[in-house]
Amino acid sequence: MTQLSRQPCEACRNHSPTVSEAEIRLFKPEVPEWQIVERNGIMQLERVFTFPDFRQALAFTNRVGEIAEAAGHHPALLTEWGRVTVNWWTHKIKGLHRNDFILAARTDEVAK
Repeated sequence: MTQLSRQPCEACRNHSPTVSEAEIRLFKPEVPEWQIVERNGIMQLERVFTFPDFRQALAFTNRVGEIAEAAGHHPALLTEWGRVTVNWWTHKIKGLHRNDFILAARTDEVAK
């Protein structure tokens, strides 16, 4: 379990700031396999997880859904045969928040 995954998620408001470059440098080493991508002008964390079949990919999708529900923060999930693409970002602020890095770290843990 990483230090990042143990941190609590905080309620995010419309006026909450996106993470700074300094925060990205601090958080990114704890989720090294995640890429920062930009889609429609919105920065997101993205990672593709691979599995030997659809059943295991779907089971992983459901585990990610459980941590998302528990946190009240939901990713985009694309489940395909043998792979799941997970994207975390904060819709309210149209970008990355500390919560996204926390939940990426938790996603890594459910993948183990």
